[in-house]
Amino acid sequence: MGKTAAIDKMKAVVIAGATASGKSALALDLAADIGTVINADSMQIYRDLPILTAQPDAASMAAVPHRLYGILPLDDPATAARWAELAAAEIKAAWSAGRTPFLVGGTGLYLRALLEGFAPIPEIDPAYRAEAQALLAELGAEGLHARLQENDPESAAKLRPSDSQRLMRAWEVLTATGKPLAWWQKQPSTPPLSVEALSFVTAPARDQLYAACDDRLITMVAKGALEEVTAARRAYPDADPEQAGFKALGFRELARHLDGAWSLEEAVAAAQQATRNYAKRQGTWFRRQLLGAIFLAPDGEAMKFSQSYLAPIRHKIRDFLLTH
Repeated sequence: MGKTAAIDKMKAVVIAGATASGKSALALDLAADIGTVINADSMQIYRDLPILTAQPDAASMAAVPHRLYGILPLDDPATAARWAELAAAEIKAAWSAGRTPFLVGGTGLYLRALLEGFAPIPEIDPAYRAEAQALLAELGAEGLHARLQENDPESAAKLRPSDSQRLMRAWEVLTATGKPLAWWQKQPSTPPLSVEALSFVTAPARDQLYAACDDRLITMVAKGALEEVTAARRAYPDADPEQAGFKALGFRELARHLDGAWSLEEAVAAAQQATRNYAKRQGTWFRRQLLGAIFLAPDGEAMKFSQSYLAPIRHKIRDFLLTH
């Protein structure tokens, strides 16, 4: 993609899909020589768990520019709106460098925040986050949910009493702005950047996807996922398992093994089940929400695409980029 004159919208290619569905390998192939890969996964944005969050390896990052991978500490509560602002800046940078931005990941909420915009909630002073954390420590998640119910019943009704991360977010917005989170969510949204996207979704057969999820957990443990979890717990001793990057698939289950509650086999089996459940939810979201996306079925158990399969996809991307 060469540099072009100013346009109303910046174009980007979206490669979305469930966890373990082959999207990262597909993006690496399609972006070779022309693109910059921009992370759109809410867990891969954290730096402490590259194995457990299946971040691209050093060879992949050397082959194609990768952005927004491993940039935040695990306890940083990165919101979808914040990611969208970061992604918008990387899209502009890719265009300025004469490269096609490829947004790659499985977090539908991130993609929606970028392409459609989010509620215009003001930037919240960190003091209000600290206040919410202190209240959570005092009351517990269920107690904070009850307190929120008294002051913002509409938001509380949408949240699980155990979801401490979102409960704190709702409380800090309420106390910082004087308006409930539900009120803000009803306000007109404006995306951070006007983006025209060509979207693909990697969509293997369910049994194929579930097998890939299971195999990947075993591979992660073999590569050092347990050691990652151990190091992360030492680095963040007071971390809430429902907070930010600690919600990575497999973290809680492997932590239970490290605590002696489960055998490694039990922990891996539980993590595999959680991963399959999450993959199913992701697939449902993309089918219902990412309208106009082109669904792609990888070949065989390796979750890869043959060059003959990729040829028309490359043509479609080329035509999309050339169309004004």
